[in-house]
Amino acid sequence: MSTEGRYTITAALPYTNGPIHIGHLAGVYVPADIYSRYLRMTGNDVAFICGSDEHGAAIPMRAKKEGVSPQVIIDKYHAIIKKSFNDFGISFDNYSRTSAPIHHETASEFFKKLYDDDKFIEETSKQLFDPEAEQFLADRFVTGTCPKCGHEEAYGDQCENCGSTLNATDLINPKSTISGAEPILKQTKHWFLPLDQYDEFLKEWVLVGHKKDWKANVYGQIKSWLDDGLRPRAVTRDLDWGIPVPVEGAEGKVLYVWFDAPIGYISSTKEWATREGKDWEPYWKDKNTKLVHFIGKDNIVFHCIIFPSMLKAEGSYILPENVPANEFLNLEGNKLSTSKNWAVWLHEYLEEFPDKQDVLRYALTANAPETKDNDFTWKDFQARNNNELVAVFGNFINRVVVLTNKYYNGIVPTPAAFSEVDKQTLAELKAYPAVISSSIERYRFREASQELLNVARLGNKYLADEEPWKLIKTDEERTQTIMYVALQIAGALATLSEPFLPFTSGKLKTILNLSSSEVASTWNDISTKEILIPTGHQIEKGELLFSKIEDAEIQKQLEKLEATKKANEAENKEIEPQKDIAAFEDFTKLDIRIGTIIEAEKMPKAKKLLVLKVDTGINIRTIVSGIAEHFSPEDIVGKKVTVFVNLAPRKLRGVESEGMILMTETPEGKLVFLNPDEDGVDPGAVVN
Repeated sequence: MSTEGRYTITAALPYTNGPIHIGHLAGVYVPADIYSRYLRMTGNDVAFICGSDEHGAAIPMRAKKEGVSPQVIIDKYHAIIKKSFNDFGISFDNYSRTSAPIHHETASEFFKKLYDDDKFIEETSKQLFDPEAEQFLADRFVTGTCPKCGHEEAYGDQCENCGSTLNATDLINPKSTISGAEPILKQTKHWFLPLDQYDEFLKEWVLVGHKKDWKANVYGQIKSWLDDGLRPRAVTRDLDWGIPVPVEGAEGKVLYVWFDAPIGYISSTKEWATREGKDWEPYWKDKNTKLVHFIGKDNIVFHCIIFPSMLKAEGSYILPENVPANEFLNLEGNKLSTSKNWAVWLHEYLEEFPDKQDVLRYALTANAPETKDNDFTWKDFQARNNNELVAVFGNFINRVVVLTNKYYNGIVPTPAAFSEVDKQTLAELKAYPAVISSSIERYRFREASQELLNVARLGNKYLADEEPWKLIKTDEERTQTIMYVALQIAGALATLSEPFLPFTSGKLKTILNLSSSEVASTWNDISTKEILIPTGHQIEKGELLFSKIEDAEIQKQLEKLEATKKANEAENKEIEPQKDIAAFEDFTKLDIRIGTIIEAEKMPKAKKLLVLKVDTGINIRTIVSGIAEHFSPEDIVGKKVTVFVNLAPRKLRGVESEGMILMTETPEGKLVFLNPDEDGVDPGAVVN
């Protein structure tokens, strides 16, 4: 178990162009919080650092879309994000923002140091330029076809379909998101960090030094980049939003967001240290400090190649000890998408499930995308709560607390002699802190969460086997021992659950009355102390730690997603373009009349076809129509319809069709009749 070390823990800075969703939580913030809470509990000096990234090109893009200034956007979403994290129990030591003066100062000084030390190369090159908007296009202001996977909506810096990192000039058929114009190439001057000069350093540091202790997905992506050969990477951009480049001849240019943003970890640490009366430098410059970056897989390159190269170029900073990046979390089988509103937003979840922060933390941890992309479903969320938190963890605590209050008025009983089962159970309990620690310290948070639940399972099995509710009638001394042992397990759970379920841990400590120093336990106490809750200690009355989630609550969430899905389909539905111009004489040839369906039956062995008998007023004719997936035969008999009667006959599956029923389609893809069902409109009436 890790003890008495210094750690700087960073969590990826979220863009302030939208709220936080469950993908962010599962990939970055929940595992980072578990790790930080655990390290504090085991006696380490921890700085858990984060903040809002407010200079990405996505910010002015959102501002243009909403018709407001970028400042309005960052202030709005910074407030939402910061409050959501706080309400959800993410225990940052400091949550800053990159618009803060201390960050502008820190990032400018960092750039200036590298500039003065000749660590950059200056290049004039051709960049994409919007001739209509008359401005150079930052990566996110360009979309086009990904050259690697063919996805048609890739951004200039990244393809969200295949995850590839791109340059805007790599895109096929690029288009400006500002005006829709096709960009042209125009010369501009920028400063570049020559990553190729750090190739050998990176290979030695990562491929040799961290081959065994870094996650395979992280190591593999870094190796792939290094094998492909590194190229200089721009650290400045032609934008009017960001930190101005602090050198002469750089008017109208700002620091590229991926040079600026990771420096935000340093400036946020400075802000925290100033507030707390600490020295920030040991957290970034002392070789005994362990720096750990929690990120999603789309940020691996920036945290494992670009930022370390920046730190190496500066010369006085430590390098990351580990970068335990997670894969992506999907939602109900589809990729999470901020732009398409396909997400479970944290601030909305907290409003709809106000007392279930820990349920979401647990569900996301138990299903964390640690080694592969995983899928969040509301049914799994419900099952994790009802079948694990309620039925296992909550059930054990409820039984212990209820029985202790029932038999002993809430006072921990004095045990008699311990049986072999008691000794074995207590020995197993003492082993769990080391087991859970091992999983956490290897960044296996899914595994750790299940070991925590196994502590509750140990308690449930012990009670089920020993049956104190039966023994109380015949053997009071034995019952006292059983309840004493069960209370020790409950006390251990109150401590061990804190990194994973902080709200539950706090509630359980209140129920067990563990706030005083005499009975409060540290992580290491569970393995070393013989007694966690002493004889004679008074506990409180019970309350449920978890409550069942009903089907109706889950159905509400599924309906919400279904509404989003339909809205997206309607928005993305392409309107069929106008056909070639028809002369008036062509139109006069059409004979469209009102008819009545008098018979209808399914076409044998045809999924989509109905065979209709239609009274057109001229005659009764057969019409084959592809509407079987939308209407049943019995529902449309007697229905008045609009019929194209002089369409040339055509055989379909051996049946001659003598006309066409005219219909339209809703945005949801539902077919509807052109409705002539009005009184006084008879079969044969001509549609003019």
